[in-house]
Amino acid sequence: MIGTDEPPGDWTPEELEKNGNILLARLREHFAAIRNVPVTSDISAIELQRRIDAPLPEAPTPFEQVLDETWSDVVPHLALWHHPNFHAYFSNSSSGPAILAETLTAALNVNCQQWRTAPAASAVERLVLRWLAELAGYPEDADGVLVNGASLATVYALIAARDAHGGLRVRERGLAGRDLPRMRVYTSDQAHSSVDKAAIALGIGLDNVVRLRSGPDLRLDPGELAKTLDQDIADGVLPLAVCATAGTTSTGAIDPVSELARVCAERNVWLHVDAAYGGFWRLVDRLAPDLADLAAADSVVVNPHKVLFCPMEVSALYCKRGGALANAFKLVPEYLRTSPDEGSVDYMDHSLQLGRQFRALKVWWVLRCFGRAGLSRLLTARAGYADWLRSAARASPDWTVPAESVLPLVCLRYDPGTAPPPGVDRREWIDRLNENICAAIHRSGRSFVSHTRLDTGYVIRVSIGNIQTTGADVRALWALLQDTAAECHPPGEPRRIV
Repeated sequence: MIGTDEPPGDWTPEELEKNGNILLARLREHFAAIRNVPVTSDISAIELQRRIDAPLPEAPTPFEQVLDETWSDVVPHLALWHHPNFHAYFSNSSSGPAILAETLTAALNVNCQQWRTAPAASAVERLVLRWLAELAGYPEDADGVLVNGASLATVYALIAARDAHGGLRVRERGLAGRDLPRMRVYTSDQAHSSVDKAAIALGIGLDNVVRLRSGPDLRLDPGELAKTLDQDIADGVLPLAVCATAGTTSTGAIDPVSELARVCAERNVWLHVDAAYGGFWRLVDRLAPDLADLAAADSVVVNPHKVLFCPMEVSALYCKRGGALANAFKLVPEYLRTSPDEGSVDYMDHSLQLGRQFRALKVWWVLRCFGRAGLSRLLTARAGYADWLRSAARASPDWTVPAESVLPLVCLRYDPGTAPPPGVDRREWIDRLNENICAAIHRSGRSFVSHTRLDTGYVIRVSIGNIQTTGADVRALWALLQDTAAECHPPGEPRRIV
């Protein structure tokens, strides 16, 4: 029997406000003291699981207790990506407007699968996609969609590239039991592993990802690409796509997109550009001339959550081949059929995802609250911090900068110019020193950096992009690197090379 005075099961609006204020107060305290909070934790996995593990709760737990336990057992053992001293991977962070936008999105539980399910959300997404295209220098009338990250965007782009070959009809007939040409994807040895994962997902196979050796500048060589494509075409291979990168993960190298686009266009090969990191740095005026012309690409992905102070997850995938995304992904079951209004867009037609978050809101709020000028100012400052760090390292006799980039990703290698212990290979010894420096910094909790391996060996990566990072933080990081190196390698031991 249905009663008339049953209370809803959720918190009342008053309780929501009260508990929300409690959470915001915790966040205020957290951010106010952030520089006294360790960036990460060195707790063992077994110990952390022991702390978190508990029986499934049968009875309700007061929110204050849940929040207290979150702050005692969870927050201290996160790697705090929003911390001003987090410089690993691609340092990204949230911002005030984006944090509140995420709260509103969760509160309203918006589902942007199609225009009818969230008309205003779709309209905001359309506007945001146009604004982001303008910032990235891509055609504003290109088809686009907001997705969770660049890895899936690359999968979607390559599916669209495959289905653009009308004769294959993989969408209808699949791959199994057919006599199809060998399909390949081409990229550099510096490209992200998402290209390989996309090949796995598409059934192309890892053996058909052609990773061309990059040049001394760690960029994809258009000449080598042209020769490889021509040979493969002569051998009956079908080149599905070339994946270039604007801002590689290891060093921030930027492939020559315009030249690569000419090579691809002459051979009717799709060019996709992973500009997840490098796509928005043209907001820094002095960097813009050195950045890739993304408009030359058939498809491109750019990441607001990597650069524009939006929390995970929001990436923008664009394709200037009109209708190619819908050709690959549009599939409308009866229960979703509508009579579309003129000007409406069903974003479920542009990717594999049906139920979709209102990702556009946080981007919209960030773009509106900071404006282009505000974002340009913030990014320009971070590019300047990176320049300062490179200059400081170059001025030191004990440090090198093994890879150059115009982007604020700084590669450093401690090389004190001393001889290793007898019988030890010098390069391996320097590698171990740099590994030890990285590990010691992590244990200290004072910063978080990451690493890569180049021809020169083990390299420490410092990514500078957090909205809370200041010049003082970067100067402190440089001091920490030097002090840690001295602790890992006391001066004079072993002997200095003459």
